[in-house]
Amino acid sequence: MEQTYFRKGFGLKKQVKPIIDAEYHSKLLDRIRARGYRDVFGDVTVHLAQEFGFCYGVDRAIDYAYETVRKFPSRRVYLVGEIIHNPHVNERMREMGIRFIYPSEDRSFDFSHLTSEDVVLLPAFGCTRHDFQTLHGLGCVLVDTTCGSVLNVWKRVETYARDGFTAIVHGKYSHEESRATASQVTAYDGGKYLIVRDMEEAEIVCDYIAGRPGSLSDKAFKEHFRKKATPGFEPDRDLRKVGVANQTTMLANESLAIAARIRAAMAEGHGEAYARECFRSFDTICSATQERQDAVEAMMVQPPDVMVVIGGYNSSNTNHLASMCRAHCVTFHIEDAVCIDTAAGTVRHKPELDPDAPEVVTADWLPQGPFDLGITAGASTPNNKIGEALTRILEIRGVLPGDDAIGGPGRAPAPCPGASQELVTIEE
Repeated sequence: MEQTYFRKGFGLKKQVKPIIDAEYHSKLLDRIRARGYRDVFGDVTVHLAQEFGFCYGVDRAIDYAYETVRKFPSRRVYLVGEIIHNPHVNERMREMGIRFIYPSEDRSFDFSHLTSEDVVLLPAFGCTRHDFQTLHGLGCVLVDTTCGSVLNVWKRVETYARDGFTAIVHGKYSHEESRATASQVTAYDGGKYLIVRDMEEAEIVCDYIAGRPGSLSDKAFKEHFRKKATPGFEPDRDLRKVGVANQTTMLANESLAIAARIRAAMAEGHGEAYARECFRSFDTICSATQERQDAVEAMMVQPPDVMVVIGGYNSSNTNHLASMCRAHCVTFHIEDAVCIDTAAGTVRHKPELDPDAPEVVTADWLPQGPFDLGITAGASTPNNKIGEALTRILEIRGVLPGDDAIGGPGRAPAPCPGASQELVTIEE
């Protein structure tokens, strides 16, 4: 009987690795890393975050996609949604012949055209239990690239549902990961979830739990969270015992703060003993997200004059990195290197956290004279696109760091404190 579910690849990593390395590698970034994450090009001092770009989960998802195409050359290969939130990587998937299945306006997927002969990739964010069961029932070959950090959150949410706790998920209700995470409560009869976007929305929940004056009525509460909660959600019943989890790419400090506020509200409304018994919380931010946020926080101790954050506009972790930087310095969140127009000297960027916020074009965005430039990127941004963006910035300043210049002479900066003087290969 043919195996139809795969989570560990196909043993083809050695065959696809040279292809992936060639497509996503950047010699320019290698040079900067080897020089202590700081380098000088003309009058621009470049500071590179010490953690940036592809994380392990993204690397794994891309590896599996390339392996899948090689393993099943004569079959149709489909992808549920996007493999990760990066336009360049997803376009590369299309060029490889992978067919995308996008959700409708209500976020549901139509799998009616699939057959047991088709191969279906599940993205790094995962998919809902309903979608997984539908695909499994069709007999499709399923290649599951769901990130291990996401799976850890799912296990926590399942435990909440098993023990009769409502899962309050800090995340974006329209995001694939949050929807997949929330769906894990359906593993148990009566499982409940509620998704809160930020502290402001969490306060609505806190007000209701604590019974504070001015809190929403039962009817108004249900209407506010109508799309963000289990169908038939009853706040008086379903907020008695709660456990907090989060979309793995949210701001870690905000997730922890939301959990603390909800617990405090339970103690305020029902007493400390009740809160100890009826509240649970575990930090489920993934280590890669935390490391990239920590690296940006370290850069902001002495912020650069300009910060460029590179990554998809619908990438949650990239948006949060940009938000952190904006609190300290002039920041431009660009989706791709093509957002930088070297001829006009302009940059096309998204100035707000909202993924639906329109792009704006800014001229004269680089300071006159010598300046410090900070660079970071979300966990779904390949190194070659980060390197291309930096190259375009330097070209505007009349510096051309092509392949010949990368290994050639240059004004090497003074080393950062504690930085190695050796040119070594640093693993991601």
